[in-house]
Amino acid sequence: MSARDSRRRFLQHAAWAGGGLLTFPELSALTQLGPVCAAETSLPVDSVQFTPDIEPLVRLLEETPRDDVIGVVARRIQTGLSYRELVAALLLAGVRNVQPRPSVGFKFHAVLVVNSAHLASLASPDEDRWLPILWAIDNFKGSQSRDVEEGNWTMAAVDESAVPDCTQAHQVLTAALEAWDESAADVAVAGLTRTAGATELFEILARYGVRDFRSIGHKAIFVANSWRTLQCIGWRYAEPVMRSLVYALLNHEGEPNPADADLQADRPYRYNLEKVQSIGTVWQRGKRDDGATRDLLSTLREGSWQDASDTAARLLTEGISPQSIYDALHNGAGELLIRQPGIVGLHTVTTTNAMHYLHQQSADPKTRALILLQNAAFLPLFREAMRGRGNVADVNITELSVESDAEPTSDTLANIFTQVSSARDKACHQTLGYLNEGGDPEAFIKAARQLIFLKG
Repeated sequence: MSARDSRRRFLQHAAWAGGGLLTFPELSALTQLGPVCAAETSLPVDSVQFTPDIEPLVRLLEETPRDDVIGVVARRIQTGLSYRELVAALLLAGVRNVQPRPSVGFKFHAVLVVNSAHLASLASPDEDRWLPILWAIDNFKGSQSRDVEEGNWTMAAVDESAVPDCTQAHQVLTAALEAWDESAADVAVAGLTRTAGATELFEILARYGVRDFRSIGHKAIFVANSWRTLQCIGWRYAEPVMRSLVYALLNHEGEPNPADADLQADRPYRYNLEKVQSIGTVWQRGKRDDGATRDLLSTLREGSWQDASDTAARLLTEGISPQSIYDALHNGAGELLIRQPGIVGLHTVTTTNAMHYLHQQSADPKTRALILLQNAAFLPLFREAMRGRGNVADVNITELSVESDAEPTSDTLANIFTQVSSARDKACHQTLGYLNEGGDPEAFIKAARQLIFLKG
């Protein structure tokens, strides 16, 4: 039996049945990595410690072997463990045990996916609501093993002697982020988390989350997902999460200090910082215009990152609604994924989703405009990164043909998702036909979501 088959069976077995979770006789086949011995899961004496209400549950996730953890957690659920407690422990276990190095991706997805799993849980039927979180726990155990193999990093306790007081923490944090100074940023964000409001931190980190293109958008994704998860579990757990986030934002592995260099990943931000100054604030009251959406889509298709920023800025100053611009960004991201299905193309969509969320949540007009321009600049950078991985097909999302004009049924959905693995293009055109003929997008999303977690 393949590991993929085993994972699928695990998720099928992990559904509620008759008031309790089913057994997991094949769970041992899940792991594709070597076992983690007990000594490797013991925390260093200088590691960060959490509050007594959550530390024992975090340790349970850390110390229980991957083969056993789902069953152990299932029994805790049956005896009263709450959903919110489990999500909190999962996020904290991730930030304590998984280093956002060498990239803010790969094994660090154990942290990044917690919010995605949470959103999937919220949207799932009652009987499936635990499945995404159980999947994320198993995913964390895999990342924990990889982190052990790569050096067994653990988040250290804060250097309390260096934490700035409440009158200085904001200034120290922004200066450290500008200088790409990890140690100064670590103590500053700890101090600011303890003394400032959550929105003050968000406004700072949203800007730095979109500062550079390193890790193909994962920095922006981490800002959005950490913020959203903390809204579920509570701000009292924020300090270690914010420390992990700042550490991730300062990742420039294998490069000189960006503060002292002119590197490609940083150029759009420096360019757009100046561009934003000329936009003003009236852009927030623009008009919807499908022609403007197509204009920007055309630029995203073949233009440079600078062309994309310029076009987006021009449309804003001409009174075009940011919604019409984001229509282009979302469609442009989807078009790139169609042009080259794969890991880079996928992140055009997830990054745009995260940046749109940051744009919507920020209260600062200049930050909102900056995020939008950065999102426009990132998509051509994604396109060029995709070209380094192979052919990028010539596809125009506005000219896709419809596969069928038959009235959509549940069988239509089943047929679409049957085609996904073997005939991806056909499934794409069938989906357009399904929606054009009045198919329910919510039913489509529900079916896709269930398929994702059943496939693992």
